[in-house]
Amino acid sequence: MTIATIDLVAGDNLPFIGLQLTDAATGNPIDLSPVGTSAVVLFRILNGAGTSPLSIIPCMFVTDGTDGKITFNFPGTTLAVPAGQYEGQVVITFGNGNVQTVYDLLKFRVRAA
Repeated sequence: MTIATIDLVAGDNLPFIGLQLTDAATGNPIDLSPVGTSAVVLFRILNGAGTSPLSIIPCMFVTDGTDGKITFNFPGTTLAVPAGQYEGQVVITFGNGNVQTVYDLLKFRVRAA
């Protein structure tokens, strides 16, 4: 999955970002339809691996989840951050408790309002 840097403005709540999660080995969509499955984006400073996220952003399924499509925006004060480079990591928790972290990181560039 190749993702361009997403440009944002501090203090905004939009845009909605849409993604389709696929299996790297097969290219097939990840089935998010099992009951109790959820996905979040861990939003943190760029190269912040191992640090606590600044925000945990809940994702919504675009359809019934079988196509791996999710969307999210930046609720509340998520983007009440200094201008700079940030990253997001998508984490899926399936209804049976299994966790899958998407390997590729989302890249964000936030400018001052």
